[in-house]
Amino acid sequence: MRFQEEQLTHKEGNENRLPAQEIIGQSPELKEILRLISIVAPSDSTVLLLGETGTGKELVARAIHEGSSRGKKTMIQLNCAALPANLVESELFGHERGSFTGAMERRIGKFELAHQGTLFLDEIGEMPLELQVKLLRALQEKEIERIGSRTTMKVNVRIVAATNRDLEKEVEEGRFRADLFYRLNIFPIRLPALRDRREDIPLLANFFVQKLSKKIGRNISAISDSALEEMFNYDWPGNIRELEHVIERSILLAEDDVLRQVYLCTRRQSSVKRISDNDFQPKTIEENEREHILRILKYCKGKVAGFDGAAKVLGVPPSTLNSKLKRFGIRKIHYEIKDPNVFDNTNS
Repeated sequence: MRFQEEQLTHKEGNENRLPAQEIIGQSPELKEILRLISIVAPSDSTVLLLGETGTGKELVARAIHEGSSRGKKTMIQLNCAALPANLVESELFGHERGSFTGAMERRIGKFELAHQGTLFLDEIGEMPLELQVKLLRALQEKEIERIGSRTTMKVNVRIVAATNRDLEKEVEEGRFRADLFYRLNIFPIRLPALRDRREDIPLLANFFVQKLSKKIGRNISAISDSALEEMFNYDWPGNIRELEHVIERSILLAEDDVLRQVYLCTRRQSSVKRISDNDFQPKTIEENEREHILRILKYCKGKVAGFDGAAKVLGVPPSTLNSKLKRFGIRKIHYEIKDPNVFDNTNS
């Protein structure tokens, strides 16, 4: 695909943007996302944003919030992967002074702060299992309880959650509660990867050059044909976030007022593509062991001990297997098989 030298204009950079958002593009994929946002935003329905990292889930969450009747209230954000597991509960629900070691004063949680507004739970797939049941209760009962408190309080919060994980697979493998998944999956929106909406790359590059040139103090007036073509042909494993960072680096290294070259992470691209081609996802030894135990339990229809039990197949005493189940947080709900024919073809 060939490009003419891209002259930077505010008109192009602002086409198809939602108010106060950096949601930019004209591709059919993006137009469908905007259509879904316009449908769900005015309601109070829970929204689940799916897609690879860097695809703009936070911007979509804010667009949903601003397009709702809660738009003048606060949107509170919690990144479930950014905190240790033992602190996520306190961040969500708050705590009373002295409720645990280090709780020197009362803390107001995200649910309380988001009352009458929107709570954006980013990286929801990273939430610990033991906390998922408490989140589910808060969503169902619309009430919370601070750690160390004996009283509950009603909250009116709209939930928008996001993840780059395959939650259905996480449920199947016992890392995410099925009941919480169904509670969150009321209105799913899957955001496309940048490589699947390549026609938006010139508009996005245009926008980021304008935005970042001003921030950096450079006067970039155009993007060269060769630079645009190079961006168009790149796979963008980091999606829009990577594009923004590449543009910033390229502006810093530009020698005049035209962006003639972009500095792409080509080594990272080939590495990520190679992993993707082989469908390989690095996992720890414990993660692999947990998945293997779950598969054997399902194969043995949930039976732990006995001649045809999972312990026999795994070659360990039943007491050892029970200890591993406890350590990995594996419960009966994770390996119950309703369809007895599910594993008929395991040897095929």
